[in-house]
Amino acid sequence: MKIVVEPSGAVALAAVLKEKMVLAGKRVGIILSGGNVDLKALAGFFG
Repeated sequence: MKIVVEPSGAVALAAVLKEKMVLAGKRVGIILSGGNVDLKALAGFFG
């Protein structure tokens, strides 16, 4: 099964990571969607 997130779908995650001090201790929900991404390109973000 292929489960990935589109790069544009990760914008919400980036915003939360940028403001993690402001959001510390709060419950935050992020909707990640997609599946239209090159798995090799995605692996480059984690390597």
